[in-house]
Order: sequence, then C-alpha cells, then structure tokens
Amino acid sequence: MKARVLRIGLPLLVLALVLVAWDLAVRGFAIPAYVLPGPGLVLATLVADAELLWQSLLVTLAITVQGFLLAAVGGIALAIAFNQWRLIEYSFYPYAVILQVTPIVAVAPLLLIYLPQPMAVLACAWIVAFFPVLANTTLGLNSVDHNLIALFDLYKASRWQVLWNLKLPAALPQILAGLRIAGGLSLIGAVVAEIAAGSAGAGSGLAYRIAESGYRLNIPRMFAALLLLSAAGVVIFFLLSGLSHLALRRWHESAIRQER
Repeated sequence: MKARVLRIGLPLLVLALVLVAWDLAVRGFAIPAYVLPGPGLVLATLVADAELLWQSLLVTLAITVQGFLLAAVGGIALAIAFNQWRLIEYSFYPYAVILQVTPIVAVAPLLLIYLPQPMAVLACAWIVAFFPVLANTTLGLNSVDHNLIALFDLYKASRWQVLWNLKLPAALPQILAGLRIAGGLSLIGAVVAEIAAGSAGAGSGLAYRIAESGYRLNIPRMFAALLLLSAAGVVIFFLLSGLSHLALRRWHESAIRQER
C-alpha cells in the first residue's frame, strides 16, 4: 500500500512543483503570453476553445486507434507466420526493419503526395506502431523453452496445437509489451503526419491545431492542444498497462510483484 501511495503521490507532487515554478517564472520575469503563457492562461484557453480542441482530439484519437489496431493484428499475424515458416521470416523481416528505421518525418510528406490525407495519416500511425508488435511477438514465440516444445513433440502435438497451447501463452508478456509500446507510437505517428499535413494546408486533428496555432502565434492554444495530446498519450498507456496487468496478474511474475 505504501509503495502504491508513493507511485501516485510523488509524480503529483513533482507536477505541482513544476506548475508553481512555471507560474512564478512567468509572473516574476513578466514573460508575454506569445512567448510563454502561464498555466492559468493555458487552462483558460483549454476551457474557452474546448469544442474546437475536443473535435480535433477525436480526429487524432480515431486515427491513433485505427493505426494501433492495424499494427496489432498485422504484427501478431506476421510474427506467427515468421515463427511457423522460416522462409517467410528470411524473406520479409529485413524489409520490416527497413520500414522501422526509416524516419517517419521523411516518409510522411511522400505519403501525403500519393495517398489521400486521411489514409496518409493512418499509414504513418501504422508504420510507426507495427514493428514493436512484430519484433516483440517474434521474440516471444522464439523464446519458448525448448524442453516444453520437446514435451509437446513427445505427445505428438501438431504444429498448431504447439502454437495455440504453448507458444502464444508463453509469448503473451512480450506481446503485451509490444502493444504497450505500439499504443504510444501510433499516437506519435499520427501527430507527425498531421503536422506534415498542416504544413501542406490540410488537416483537422489536434497536431494540425498545434501547427496552426504556431503560425498564428496563438501560443496559449498551442500549449492547450499539447496538454490534451499528452493526456491522451497517458490514457492510452495506462489502458494498455491495465490490460496487460489483467492478463498476467494471476501467473506472471512482473504483474504479481506490482500487487505486493
């Protein structure tokens, strides 16, 4: 119980200290709002522009969720194919690595040329989130205890029985870790693509509002939109962490320790 209180209380204390220091710095140095707005002004702007920012947030979240789901389904399915057929892994895994290491900032403008704007943003969210799911799932499936595999072979289990009853359950912690990473990265991919779209004069998501506010020197709205994006990322992380905890809490050591 004490550890839980510290995990919750200490971050809130640090946040309060940062907000107080921020407000004192803005007031003490008389920093104009178009350079650095105070936390009170950011909150007031968040309330005043709530309708516009909320609609933009829903657009960004819709792209993020779609990109995450595509990455989750595609990454797990391809990892299973890699594990079952080495020829497929040898043929396609290098291209998955290339897809991951290519900066999304460089890819987004090209996608906006060849695809409609919503599809280009979705593709960016998918590209960034796809590889962590693929890599973690592949690692989990390939890390199953060889003695257990030998036991299944001894009982003449089929390839699919080994996969369903042994490999997937054993790889579940790594799969869930990949999904947690992919959740945040899908939001990052959507934001990068929306900023690129905003530079081209298109877009309606929250990142586009940040770019638009920067062009108009509406810095309080920029901070308010950034606050919403950060909150969305935190919510996504905790939702996926909660899912992971629920799936592992009865048997995996990492989840059991958190309950102590």
